[in-house]
Amino acid sequence: MLIRAARPEEAEALSRLALRSKAHWGYDEAFLDRCREELTLRPGEVVRRRTAVAEDRGRVVGFVTVEGGPPEGELGMLFVDPPAIGGGVGRLLFEHALAVARALGLERLRLEADPNAEPFYRAMGATRVGLVPSGAAAGRSLPLMTVEVERHR
Repeated sequence: MLIRAARPEEAEALSRLALRSKAHWGYDEAFLDRCREELTLRPGEVVRRRTAVAEDRGRVVGFVTVEGGPPEGELGMLFVDPPAIGGGVGRLLFEHALAVARALGLERLRLEADPNAEPFYRAMGATRVGLVPSGAAAGRSLPLMTVEVERHR
């Protein structure tokens, strides 16, 4: 498995991967349509959002973004292609995000988790610190979580 910087021309494929990953949790098409905008990565954002991909035998199987600056950054997106879920790709991407955060001098990363992904983030050392309203569904809340960067040395 190779973790490398994403390229701007991969933005569309990464956006499709994000939607496939979100659909893995059984959401209906109407909900996925409402999520489409927030799950879209544009070519001009790839570098700015510090996007990295996980590549397995030449095929992109996941990606992560690390955004912001000290003291607190954001793990903006972390998605794994459904056939690769459970194979350690998410862990590798999360560890990569922590390494990027450490190199940037970030003390912690904040993230808004899909409720189905909260157990994964807890296993990675993140703690729920609150709830935030979902941008895709009125009345739906998402776990707001943080992870301390230095604790993961």
